[in-house]
Amino acid sequence: MTSVSPDARRIWRGVRLPLAVVLLIVLTGTLLVLFRGEQTTGALEPGSYEPGGSRALATLLEREGVKITTVRSAAEAKGFAAGTTVLITQPAYVPKSTFAEIRRNAEHVVLVRPSSGTVEEVLPGVRVTGQVETESRVPDCQAEDPVAAGSATMGGLKYSATQPRARECYGGSYLEVPGPQGTVTVLGAPAPLTNEWLADEGNAALAMRLLGKHQRLVWYLPTAADSSLETEKKPLSELIPAGWSYAALQAGVAVVLLALWRSRRLGPVVAEPIPVVVRAAEATEGRARLYRKAKAAAHAGEILREAARARLRPLLGLTRDVEPAALVESVAARTGRAPAEIGALLYGDPPADDAALVRLADGLDVVEREVERS
Repeated sequence: MTSVSPDARRIWRGVRLPLAVVLLIVLTGTLLVLFRGEQTTGALEPGSYEPGGSRALATLLEREGVKITTVRSAAEAKGFAAGTTVLITQPAYVPKSTFAEIRRNAEHVVLVRPSSGTVEEVLPGVRVTGQVETESRVPDCQAEDPVAAGSATMGGLKYSATQPRARECYGGSYLEVPGPQGTVTVLGAPAPLTNEWLADEGNAALAMRLLGKHQRLVWYLPTAADSSLETEKKPLSELIPAGWSYAALQAGVAVVLLALWRSRRLGPVVAEPIPVVVRAAEATEGRARLYRKAKAAAHAGEILREAARARLRPLLGLTRDVEPAALVESVAARTGRAPAEIGALLYGDPPADDAALVRLADGLDVVEREVERS
């Protein structure tokens, strides 16, 4: 007999092509990873090729001779800030004391989209006045860098300042605040610094002028996990506004007064033996009042019918599982009434109101007495 089972050679011929394709894909992927090297991701990351990254801007700055130092902790930012431009991508994570030291040592500080609470804390006199759509905007000011760059993709938060020398540009989404310790520039949106928007309008020119003023640029990417900020973190009590503390005190007083009012004594405690004996008539009357209050005439009627059927079955010698028709025939034969009348009484429509419920109860009582007497 000749075997038709595939041998090793046939199996190899069948799988070698798919196996070669899989190995080629794995080899290609490995080579791509090795040649591309380590990739960084994240918004405004100088090594990120993503639309929100800033690899393109970092490359342009390095070609112009600007040395970029990327830091991720407050300690590093303060150590490298002297005589440089410092870009802070997440100002909300930088405490006031850290920002003050950076501003004191740096020549130029650029803040990207600082919130209302942040600018009020680190830049007295500066506040957020609203928000505008990110789009192409003209400088509409006399500041040197925006005028030289021309139209740019700006928007996001709007800022204003009480300092007379401060300059608001691009509809308020760009604010330049000169000071004795150096200039602080506030951007309402990160668009001009990103890969996605850098080639549009005058974004590249604006970004290069902002970050390329000095030979060294400190690219500070703050994070909430920065261990060097542990000593500068505020306790929760300092983060709660004063108004909330006063409201909490008022609410506490109100709760205490409510507790005193609700816990007042109405008299001595009355001892009552348990269990309490309740007469059957009182229980029946109380239950009837509950049904009446709930307007449950139909439910009460079904209870009366079921009780009557339970009492009639033993009187007629019938079992509990007897069919309704058999029970009706037996009652009709014993009382001499028509089966239709008995069926309507024992299995008819539920009573619609209290008057119908009373008539039903009377009818059931009469039938039971007739069966007992017969």
